[in-house]
Amino acid sequence: MSRTVWGLVVLGLAFALFEAARRPLAPPPLEPTAEAIEGALTVTPEAFSFTMPEGLIDQPLVVPAANPLSVEKIALGELLFFDPRLSATQQMSCETCHLPERGWADGLTQSPKFDGSPNARHTPSLYGAGFLRELYWDGRAQGLEAQILAAWEGQMGADPDRIADELGQVAGYRDAFSETFDAPPTPAGIVDALASFVRTIHAGDTTWDRLPKDAASLETNAVGRGSGVFSEVAQCTLCHLPPVYSDALFHNVGIGMDADVPDQGRAAYLTAAAEADVLAASVGAFKTPTLRGVADHPPYFHDGTAETLAEAVDLMLAGGIANDALDEKLVPRQLTPEQRRDLLAFLEALSPDAATYPRPVLPE
Repeated sequence: MSRTVWGLVVLGLAFALFEAARRPLAPPPLEPTAEAIEGALTVTPEAFSFTMPEGLIDQPLVVPAANPLSVEKIALGELLFFDPRLSATQQMSCETCHLPERGWADGLTQSPKFDGSPNARHTPSLYGAGFLRELYWDGRAQGLEAQILAAWEGQMGADPDRIADELGQVAGYRDAFSETFDAPPTPAGIVDALASFVRTIHAGDTTWDRLPKDAASLETNAVGRGSGVFSEVAQCTLCHLPPVYSDALFHNVGIGMDADVPDQGRAAYLTAAAEADVLAASVGAFKTPTLRGVADHPPYFHDGTAETLAEAVDLMLAGGIANDALDEKLVPRQLTPEQRRDLLAFLEALSPDAATYPRPVLPE
């Protein structure tokens, strides 16, 4: 099975359950309302008759009611994801910052925007984004559609209306949008199609997923022993809950808090959004990243401060970086050299087998 986009395979006759969702629909509003996010469908892959990768079978996807999945939208979104015509300069696509072979990230500490100015934070991986209700390191985007629109306009410098009009001049896109939405390209349709594709990006069928889980198998190899170190000794599962290996919450682990002007993380977003519950615990807090595919996309943390996985692990085992808002779950954990090696083996085993992603042929 391919390293990521398993979602394109399969949505067959059983998709009739959601036949209404496949009929031509007017694109929904670009920015989901709070009610739409609150009422998001939490669905299992079986409802759409596609095969979730081993290890993620029971994890529900979060799909807004306004943007139900369809095979047409997924396929259209894949084209758009790799198309630099979506950017202001026509030199940048979503792939520019989210390369499949780099764990759907870019390997940079801070990537440049369309105009060359640097981002303030490290590009997160797209692995498992379809499981999240709040996106970006600080959770400021409520839903994947909102995150994609913000990145399209901000990172890529897009004028959505102009780009939608330009895509409407491309016969292949006109046909694809007509089939998918019964409408010409629109900003809302572009966002919905991209979000549908991104929901299929997962790090499944890993070495860990394929490993038998009986006691003998777990005890006789480094990956199996490392799984025990991960959960029982290092207690990483306090924040990195399987099967996604994230709690989707926000924690201060001290990264960047020793800077002259620390990034306030979640607290800065809540303050800007005039949220009443700006708690001390949100100061310097960032979303727990998934550990699926973690070995594929160094550097690590929101500022890319750790160049290697081993460096990131050692920092967390040391209890993070001390500061007044440090999460209480972060305490030093003592491991033997053998336990540390096994833990790293387990984390590396959470990545899919290396493979080159087959890029789609773009419409002309």
